[in-house]
Amino acid sequence: MIYTQTPQKYRLVILLLFAITTCVGLSRTSTTRTDEQQKPIHQLRIYEIFDGNKKAFHERFRDHAMRIMARYDFKIVATWETQKGDRTEFVYLLEWPDKEIMRDRWAKFMADKEWADIKKETSRIHGSMVGEIEDRTLELTDYSPRKTLAK
Repeated sequence: MIYTQTPQKYRLVILLLFAITTCVGLSRTSTTRTDEQQKPIHQLRIYEIFDGNKKAFHERFRDHAMRIMARYDFKIVATWETQKGDRTEFVYLLEWPDKEIMRDRWAKFMADKEWADIKKETSRIHGSMVGEIEDRTLELTDYSPRKTLAK
């Protein structure tokens, strides 16, 4: 074998190079994770809601959606209601560690049987509760005064 025939000093150099490259790789990985933790992403959700069943929509979101979302680690920063012309909108802001987790948690939430049953039942009673939905992923700038918004 070449390894056993290599003089002792060369074996030491090879081991040192391996150790250094391993440490550099680990260092880069931990730096990337630290940066991601310091710079979460935010998600802005805008729902068109209907004045005729607005109260039922808010009850469903407050009493059910938020509770089920919490199961899947959704961090809801704030919720608002606004008017855009003659349209009523429900707006909320979420905070996520990264896009991959955001996609994973949304998939889990949308597949949740309890949530599907609640949506089906409330729609049966109140009709369609949400019209158009806008979804925007917001990435922090390096000069943003705050990196996180959720507690």
